[in-house]
Amino acid sequence: MASSDRTPPAFADANGIRLCYDTFGDAAAPPLVLIMGLAAQMIAWDDGFCAGLASRGYRVIRFDNRDIGLSTRLDGAGVPDIGAALMAAMEGKPVSAPYRLEDMALDTVGLLDALGIARAHVVGASMGGAIAQTLAIHHASRLLTLTSIMATSGGPGLPPPTPEAMGVLMKPAPADFESYVQSYAHTWKVLRAGSFPEDEARDRAKAEQNFARGLHPAGVARQLAAILASGSRQAALASVTVPTLVIHGDVDPLVPLACGMDVAQRVPGSRFALMQGMGHALPISFWPRIIDAIAAHARSCG
Repeated sequence: MASSDRTPPAFADANGIRLCYDTFGDAAAPPLVLIMGLAAQMIAWDDGFCAGLASRGYRVIRFDNRDIGLSTRLDGAGVPDIGAALMAAMEGKPVSAPYRLEDMALDTVGLLDALGIARAHVVGASMGGAIAQTLAIHHASRLLTLTSIMATSGGPGLPPPTPEAMGVLMKPAPADFESYVQSYAHTWKVLRAGSFPEDEARDRAKAEQNFARGLHPAGVARQLAAILASGSRQAALASVTVPTLVIHGDVDPLVPLACGMDVAQRVPGSRFALMQGMGHALPISFWPRIIDAIAAHARSCG
């Protein structure tokens, strides 16, 4: 299936905001919703990856989270003090944020409502995995299956990112195009945690797509505050009844492997798929294995 088989970008009113989305595959096929991570637009789910999932018999839906891409930007909420939020989180104190992951989970519920979808397979990566976990905890009736990729439970005591990974997470986004392209390539070099020439060759084009759709550093700050304010899901994950698959790379520098293993251990009956040599990214060479795992999970439980 080619990327030309996707629908044009459209907008849906969801949870009081507007979300930009598009779809791949047969509109009558079982729906599979993809939720992306911090600072990542929906196009971070590559067209080829989405098409691969759609070719397995699913209607694949991806969307821009609030405060990123072409979805609603909540600039009226102000810009949180991330330094203070990080300090509060490390000290176990409440974190102030304009919204939390539960609000972002409700955005997904609102998108399902707008598209007339009662239940869907839900796949989330990184922050998107945390949102997907939140959906499974609070809105289980809307999920057929859950797949949590390179995500944490947010619990205390789990290993932190490497200093280099934390550095690329916290660095300000350049405003001019050429600086942004260089920054983008460096960020993903760090997060991929290895040499992936096929992906590296496409970095400039991917950066151009992001830049053309619009960067929004203030929105990224609000998303990060939402993660910090939402705290731990460890205890709540024990109540999850949605069939769950956890996918994690063993060289992830941002969300270390132990974090993914923690999620899998806390969700009753979950399955764990280890991706050896994968960092905090979805490199092209891993697509077949990841798509196989998601499709097999959805097929066996859907």
